[in-house]
Amino acid sequence: MSDLFISGGYVVTMDSQRRVIEDGAVAVKGKFIEEVGPRTEIEARHKDKQLINAKGKVVLPGLIDGHGHAGHSLVKTLGAGRTGAWAETVDKIYAESTDAQFWYADALLTSLERIKFGVTTGVSFFGGGTMVVRSDEPLYGDSHCRAIKEMGIREFLAVGPSNPPYPRKYVSWENDASTEKLVEFDDYVKTSESLINKWHGQSDGKINLMVMLPVHNPENSMQDLDALKYQASTMRGLSKKHNIIFAQDGHSRGTVKFAHEELELLGPDVLLSHSTGLTDEEILICKETDTKIVHNPSAVAAIMARCPVPELIDAGVTVILGSDGNAPDRSFDMFRHMAQCMHYQRTHFHDPSYMPNGKILEMVTIDSAKALGIQEKIGSLEINKSADIILIDMEKPHLYPPNMPLFRITNFASGHDVHTVIVDGAIIMEDRVTKLVNEKDVLCLARNATDTMLDRANVRDLLTIPEGFWGKSKFP
Repeated sequence: MSDLFISGGYVVTMDSQRRVIEDGAVAVKGKFIEEVGPRTEIEARHKDKQLINAKGKVVLPGLIDGHGHAGHSLVKTLGAGRTGAWAETVDKIYAESTDAQFWYADALLTSLERIKFGVTTGVSFFGGGTMVVRSDEPLYGDSHCRAIKEMGIREFLAVGPSNPPYPRKYVSWENDASTEKLVEFDDYVKTSESLINKWHGQSDGKINLMVMLPVHNPENSMQDLDALKYQASTMRGLSKKHNIIFAQDGHSRGTVKFAHEELELLGPDVLLSHSTGLTDEEILICKETDTKIVHNPSAVAAIMARCPVPELIDAGVTVILGSDGNAPDRSFDMFRHMAQCMHYQRTHFHDPSYMPNGKILEMVTIDSAKALGIQEKIGSLEINKSADIILIDMEKPHLYPPNMPLFRITNFASGHDVHTVIVDGAIIMEDRVTKLVNEKDVLCLARNATDTMLDRANVRDLLTIPEGFWGKSKFP
């Protein structure tokens, strides 16, 4: 790490005044932003710093991905085109066909992809599918967090129980030998607290833990209300005990009301993902409880029902963007999800005035930082905030001519246009070359871990081209 002077870029501060400085500069001292302003006014004070020439580039706070999944980077399109195959297969893989090396390799690959796309902070649920979580024992979370620390990225990892019924069967692997075990709800609690105690605040505060609980739909619940209340109070109590975020993945019509009135889960430290089809009453509940919402416009859930983002924002609810990455048809490229969000809501209302570009940028920077409770630390380029900064190369045909960059980066840019990434004042990618890891080594580990998993799960048949891929209007 060295002191940096980012000079001559189009600086988008995302501060409270939303200052935009055309020929701007950002001075970094150690981990923190020391000064932000017009280049000609501040450069004389920073001649001793390492110069980063930002001419022809947009300078932004690092992007924040409000919702993603650990594990998904190694299963991506597995079973694509076969109805229901992906989630069913992922459940089996996560619980029965993975080892510590799988979770380590996946975390490296996920972090590498996020870095290459300018995402400096990401939320990751520790599993997925129909919500199978690998919190059966600490070994797997340890492997994940060790990789995150090596990558130098900022992450919020959500740990907690898999979806019911309990106990659930898990398989542990050591070399080629496997051992079956049954995991009860209280086992998940024990593992979750162990990971919180060990990892929360590590990597100079860049690793953060969250507590999660599967969403319960009262219409198809597999448990009685007393069992649900015990699980809800236990996990919510754990989040409050450690003063960390409580999160749920997969809310839809009716479940927010149930979570509030029956389970008493909501509050200003709560993050609810998807939240599609919400009623007017549920929007009001989110406002009154100051519960935060993560919109995932590229997710399958968003196909089934709409997240009422404009209505939530107009009601005063904090709404942020998530990738729901990485699978089966979406990446961690937040530029893609920014554009998707705009078109998604505009199509619904048949009105292109919805979701202004500036609001979209807020949803992946300062609003996301607020939702994660770290708006005083990141989310904007301001003095004394952590130096999480990205540079976007605008000297490209699809971003030319060089005018209206705020519209260009939200309408036309992609993660592949990110040139430089800085986290906590350290350059972790420059000219699209990562500094802390060798990309080829990460890809090799990911390939080997995937091959081992595919053989253990015996699912290589799901890699083939499915029926209906060619010449049809829809998959069968």
